[in-house]
Amino acid sequence: MKQKRHSAIVELIEKYNIGTQEELAEKLREAGFGVTQATVSRDIRELKLSKVPTGDGGNKYVVFRQDDSHLGDKFIRILKDGLVSMERAQNLLVLKTVSGMAMAVAAALDAMKFEEVVGCIAGDDTIMAATHSSEEADIVIGKLRQMLGE
Repeated sequence: MKQKRHSAIVELIEKYNIGTQEELAEKLREAGFGVTQATVSRDIRELKLSKVPTGDGGNKYVVFRQDDSHLGDKFIRILKDGLVSMERAQNLLVLKTVSGMAMAVAAALDAMKFEEVVGCIAGDDTIMAATHSSEEADIVIGKLRQMLGE
């Protein structure tokens, strides 16, 4: 059942601009799935969905496909579109993003698999990325600046 629900979620977010868990739950119920908010929240996490701006001031869920051979370019584009500033605080990187883009930028950063990054936590417009040391944080900032052409 979970696999069918996950497939349905991917189809729904590709077909509609779904920006909230409530909207997604409603679409799933319309498709015949009996879901709770907790189930939808867990599915979003398991599918690694991110929100991106729709252009009309809203956001929508998207899924990053791992089989795409041009993911690096897509991740760089997400960084260029979403990243506003980077600052090091000891071994932490504090990354500021456009409002609503932190999850997408953090997902892109995670997918790039920098060996220096231990993990990321994203809010609405801020990401905290932990590294092992302040030197490694500086390395990541350098890599990101190089990718962004700064």
